[in-house]
Amino acid sequence: MKPSISACPPSGLLLVLMCCPLLGMVQAASGNKASDNGHLHLGDTDPERCMRHHFVETITHPIYKCNSKMVLLARCEGHCSHTTRSDPLISFSSVLKQPFKSTCACCRPHTSKLKAVRLRCTGGMRITATYRYILACNCEECS
Repeated sequence: MKPSISACPPSGLLLVLMCCPLLGMVQAASGNKASDNGHLHLGDTDPERCMRHHFVETITHPIYKCNSKMVLLARCEGHCSHTTRSDPLISFSSVLKQPFKSTCACCRPHTSKLKAVRLRCTGGMRITATYRYILACNCEECS
């Protein structure tokens, strides 16, 4: 028998996580970390940080008449560091091709997997559409 939320004693965060596993999974997915004193941080306070966002897209073939299919996709969206930097470069040549080295971070896919969906077309023909499904996003150096 599963205890209800009201059956959980209000004696601390650890008991709430044990009694309410969905809250624990959401917090673990958001990248909570234990601080130096052992207390849990309740997630990043910035809701616009770099993270994966899901959306639904309808796949149709641009030329052939095929049945369309709806698929779940993901994109990386949000911001990384607020600071960008340009440092001057030192050269021992009279020609300085790149006078500065710029540093910035962009929200990009970190891991993904290849997925495929088959569309059924007129005349019994089947066409496979492939796409990358993003598993995780990360702040990486912009290029």
